[in-house]
Amino acid sequence: MLAFAPYNLWPVQILCLALMFHLGWRSTSVKRALLLGWCYGFAFLYLGVSWLLIALTRFGGMPIWLSAPALALLVAYMAIYSALTLGGAVWLRQRWGIGDRTGLLLVMPALWAVGECLRNWLFTGFPWASVGYAHTTSPLAGYAAVVGVYGVGWMVALIAACLACWSHKKITLPLIMIVLVAGAGLRTIQWTQPSGNPISVRLLQGNVAQDMKFDEGHLVQSLQLYRDMIMAAPADLIATPETAIPLLSTQLPPDYLQGIRDFASASDSHVIVGIFASDGANAISNSVLGFSPAAAGAPAAQPYRYDKHHLVPFGEFIPYGFRWFVDLMHIPLADQTSAGLQQPAFQVKDQSVMPNICYEDVFGGEIAAQLNAQRAAGGKVASILLNVSNMAWYGESSAIPQHLQISTMRVLETGRPMIRATNTGATAVIDAQGIVRAKLDYDTLGSLRSSVQGTSGMTPYILLGGNTIVIVLALLALALAWLLGRRGRR
Repeated sequence: MLAFAPYNLWPVQILCLALMFHLGWRSTSVKRALLLGWCYGFAFLYLGVSWLLIALTRFGGMPIWLSAPALALLVAYMAIYSALTLGGAVWLRQRWGIGDRTGLLLVMPALWAVGECLRNWLFTGFPWASVGYAHTTSPLAGYAAVVGVYGVGWMVALIAACLACWSHKKITLPLIMIVLVAGAGLRTIQWTQPSGNPISVRLLQGNVAQDMKFDEGHLVQSLQLYRDMIMAAPADLIATPETAIPLLSTQLPPDYLQGIRDFASASDSHVIVGIFASDGANAISNSVLGFSPAAAGAPAAQPYRYDKHHLVPFGEFIPYGFRWFVDLMHIPLADQTSAGLQQPAFQVKDQSVMPNICYEDVFGGEIAAQLNAQRAAGGKVASILLNVSNMAWYGESSAIPQHLQISTMRVLETGRPMIRATNTGATAVIDAQGIVRAKLDYDTLGSLRSSVQGTSGMTPYILLGGNTIVIVLALLALALAWLLGRRGRR
């Protein structure tokens, strides 16, 4: 936990991994290695996502004696992947007859990367606290544009494995230096280029308390708050947080959205509004609507719409057999429809803005796939990423700076700036180099004004298929370990 924002003590992470690899590799049995890996994963992840207890207790109404075991169940599942990493490495050591250098330097880091990729993918994925996220400002950050966050995690595991294999320091010490220097060198490469003219942005942070957000007595106040904030001043792009309008689009006063549309035309502004879009009975989407200025005398066009496609289990869709849990948590609008991955971007003057909603920016492979598909189709490729979120569920916890760190990793992977409009934080502007250029204080009401320069071009991470490249490289590393083990036996 100390490795991630806001602490950023990433060397601690490497040392802890090195100790685990050292003890795990020398386990006398696969079962012992599995248990050690699971205990490490459980302790690390329980601390890393402990902010979920705030959502369960403060806003979900669950007693601590029930919410703590519920979180433990989730973490117990996630810890399976680190258990399989250690257990799998020991099993391959016994089966292939491989030595310390081959096992620790080839097998262990490859299995670690595969395990994190699987945690990102299986059962809709839960990739929070993947080790690579701690390295947005470390020398390893340069690898993100080539192999993504799980490739960065591989490099972390490789350095940890070198420390665990310190008896071979004539090999491992130079290897550590090569990995760090290469990462720093990759960081200097500009994979994308500025494109078009910068746009002015106003990012709104309403700071609406979560326990008031859906309260009927405060709905009118929320509607008035965001209408006033939107119309306070013009900008090329004005963006509200996720579900800033906590009503279905069909439940709004008839002139509400029309008023925003009229403001966009009168002020030559583009406005993105977070809202629940309704397409009929039982068809509700977590969406953003975009309003562009209409040309003089031209009829108003249909608003732009982006629907969230990667839904959060329990919060936005109900897994089979778990409706009782959602009812116990009193989660509003917990059964939503999912849109497809490929959706158009929102054109704002010279720039093409690609939204993602809250949790979606944790899935870098999906954002890379969106950009690659736009390139392959020969159309306009998004030049700016926009994340709209509501992190009020997690109070004043480390979830907010961690989410900002995750967005920074998406910037490093894609070479595109990210702007963030959130309810309680972190509302921020991150430039294409991964530097936070402007940010509002957390848990404050405000509007962040800034200028954003979009970019064009593709990073290797996008062109090589996102996280697919990590899986391919891991399989090659394991194949090489098998060949070396076979050669050693002969």
